[in-house]
Order: sequence, then C-alpha cells, then structure tokens
Amino acid sequence: MLKGFKDFILKGNVIDLATAVIIGTAFTAIVTAFTDGIVQPIINTIPWSPDQAAGLGFNIISDKPSTFVNLGSVITATINFLIIAAVVYFIIILPYNKLASLAGFGGEKELVATEVDLLTEIRDLLDPDAAEKAAAAKAAADEEAAAAKATAAFDKPSGPPPAVAPLPETTRISTPPP
Repeated sequence: MLKGFKDFILKGNVIDLATAVIIGTAFTAIVTAFTDGIVQPIINTIPWSPDQAAGLGFNIISDKPSTFVNLGSVITATINFLIIAAVVYFIIILPYNKLASLAGFGGEKELVATEVDLLTEIRDLLDPDAAEKAAAAKAAADEEAAAAKATAAFDKPSGPPPAVAPLPETTRISTPPP
C-alpha cells in the first residue's frame, strides 16, 4: 500500500505539478505587486469624478462611500490575469509543446501497426520487388472491378420498368338495326 503511494508521489507529473504551483504562487505575488504599485496608480489618474481618492469607479448612493464600485480594481485584476496567462503560455506551455514534438511524445496518438501492416513490411524487406508487384496487382484488380461495374450498368436496367397505361375499354352500344 505504501509502495503504491510512493510510486504515485515520485511520478514526474506530481512533482511537476507541485513545482508549477510553487512557481505560480511566487509569480502571482510579483504580478500583483506590479499591478498594485504601477498599473493601479496609472488607472486612478484617469479623470472619472471629482473624488479621485477612491480610484476609478462610482458611488451607487452618493452620500455613502461604502457603495463605491471600484472599476479600477476590476481592470487591475484583468491586467493581472492577462500578464500571468501570457507568461505561463510563453515560458511554460510553448517550450513544453516544442520539446514534446521534438521528443516524439505528447498530445498526438501514436499509430499502432496491425498484423497486415507488419507482414507487408516484412515482405517488402525480404523481397524488394514485392511492393511493386503488390501495387501492380492492386491496380489490375481495381481495373477489373471498374470494368465489371461498367458492364453491370449496361446489363441491368437502371430502375423499375416503365409503367404501361391500361388499354381503354370499348363500350359498344347495341342498337337494333333499322
């Protein structure tokens, strides 16, 4: 039981995840300090109302400062998110995908060879002309199938037989001769 837990903990994915959480937390502190110390004061200088002490926003009820809607903090949080997302993408995701594609692993599924594919490959290795012979045989079979299909189209009617109109009934009126 403890061996399985040890194997789980020592897998690369868990260690990578722990490292990412630690680095992400430290980076979030840096970005928050940047946005609070530099971006927020710049946003607060935008003229919005005569009372700029609270920052960019408005009061829902003008007499109560507790009803202040702080738009500057929303803008700062959005900028904070965009900075973190861009850094994570360009510093972590993009290089990882590049390394994964170079190493031959990652998001793409590897094709599993079937028995027929393996046997064909072995045959081609043993007899270099086998691939050409197989291609010629396949082309001949395709031509025969196309010819059979073309002649079958002429031999069989292409649809139901045409409808035949019924003959009109003749009605005789017998009149006695004069």
